[in-house]
Amino acid sequence: MTIRVVIADDQHLVRAGFVMILGEEPDLEVVGEAADGLAAIEVVQRLAPDVVLMDIRMPHLDGLEALRRLVAAGSRARVIVLTTFDADEYVFSALRGGASGFLLKDTPPAELVSAVRTVAAGEALLDPTVTQRVVTAFVDGVVATGDRRPPPELASLTDREREVLIHLARGRSNAEIAALLVVSETTIKTHVGRVLAKLRLRDRVQAVVYAYEHGVVRPGVVDPPPS
Repeated sequence: MTIRVVIADDQHLVRAGFVMILGEEPDLEVVGEAADGLAAIEVVQRLAPDVVLMDIRMPHLDGLEALRRLVAAGSRARVIVLTTFDADEYVFSALRGGASGFLLKDTPPAELVSAVRTVAAGEALLDPTVTQRVVTAFVDGVVATGDRRPPPELASLTDREREVLIHLARGRSNAEIAALLVVSETTIKTHVGRVLAKLRLRDRVQAVVYAYEHGVVRPGVVDPPPS
């Protein structure tokens, strides 16, 4: 099955580079492009792609607001936010707003291709290194000044489910969590599904946001040993 992609970025060279990279893959097809946020909404709603590569800083309407409007309109497209290290403060808001992950604009071609496939398959795209920077900035600048009392639904998690949530927040894959906890990957998938259901979360990205927002994990704190 072909994965249909829309690229939204105000830099023509960036779009052209992504089109060239993705166009070389037999299972990927760039079906549309947009140079600003308003155009991105129109293109995505008209073409209904599987994946959108969305820049944050665009004219007329930024990528963050375009993302929010697409989510509010019920778009099923999976959005990967494009960013640079100096835009970290926007990325966490994008994840909260419904993005499926984020990529640096200078990501190597092979990683870009892998990212599109990963997100199209319904998985989250969370690079641990970048996630750490984003989360640290968010916790220091936003959560630290807000209400971090744990919500009541957290109490519904079992000890193992809470442990899995911690590992999710660290950006670990199901396979990595399974290895750490010495259980099967299928068991971890079951735990992840239960965590998402109990906390009423859409996907793994929202689980990461939730964990840091509510103090389940904190940047720089070492994880407890597996139980």
